[in-house]
Amino acid sequence: MKALRFVFVTAIVFSLAASAFAAGAKARERSAEVTVNVGLQTPAESKNVRLWIPYPVSDENQTIEDVNIKGNFSKSSIYRDGRYGNMALYAEWNGSSKERLLTYTFKVKRREVIKKDFPKKELSFSKYEFREYLTATSFGPTDGKVRALAEKITKGAKTNLAKARLIYDWIVSNMYRDPNIKGCGFGEVDKLLVSMGGKCGDIHSVFVALSRSIGVPAREIFGIRIPKGKEGDMTKAQHCWAEFYLPGYGWVPVDPSDVRKAMLEKKTDSLNEVKSLVEYFFGAVDESRIAYQSGRDLILNPQQKEGKLNYFMYPYAEADGKTLNEDLFGFNLGYKISFKEL
Repeated sequence: MKALRFVFVTAIVFSLAASAFAAGAKARERSAEVTVNVGLQTPAESKNVRLWIPYPVSDENQTIEDVNIKGNFSKSSIYRDGRYGNMALYAEWNGSSKERLLTYTFKVKRREVIKKDFPKKELSFSKYEFREYLTATSFGPTDGKVRALAEKITKGAKTNLAKARLIYDWIVSNMYRDPNIKGCGFGEVDKLLVSMGGKCGDIHSVFVALSRSIGVPAREIFGIRIPKGKEGDMTKAQHCWAEFYLPGYGWVPVDPSDVRKAMLEKKTDSLNEVKSLVEYFFGAVDESRIAYQSGRDLILNPQQKEGKLNYFMYPYAEADGKTLNEDLFGFNLGYKISFKEL
């Protein structure tokens, strides 16, 4: 068995934001060890098999350390893509093999993110500098009915903060969480503005597209959520949220999807019953989530053979130049993600 060992800093978070944010409250933290076990399901005749796994790194909100990677791969390394700077664990198997195995573990300490001390005056900013967060994507147009709707929602608003809040409130009031959507959804904004229902990848794609269409830089943050409990399975616990840029202040997190999730769980259509969450999730996200990366229409590093990836929140694999993922989520690949709280 070949082994690679890395030391990075990332974080894990536990608790759900069940109560309103109290100004000046200390940010909560959660720590865990995460294990990704892969036994790739590949055609028997496969010769060259490649695998990419999202690789979280340390930032101001999370610390990743004690990374350990082992398996019977031919080679493996950590790569950064050139456009967004996203990191991926890459492994390759060459030649015939009965089993293609990889185990990836890391420890993470995640901190609650609270960005609510907004400045009274909003500064100007360079739209050219933030052009990456103002452009359309394959599934997220910024013209036509998207822009028309955003202009209607934000009519009279002058600042990024005011516009983002109006879009957030509109989504919370008008969209809903659809539990029948597979994974986190595909984020096809035109379709979503008709159906109005989706998962986190859908709801936050709408937030980002509407924001960008009226000049507010925005992005999705793709990651995974640490479930409740001391240990268990988190293979399908992927989660994303959104951020908008407030000039002179920085990136502000929002999660209208978790508001709608709470409403679904409470079986209520009343925003009054989740008022504390509506306020909390504009400018804060809880400590039970690990951030992977951002960006849409992705070219991985090393480059995949079969076209751009909608987003990178799930493992992706190819065999002899053909994708093994039955869809974006790749639950058919043969992987399990588990956690143990520290």
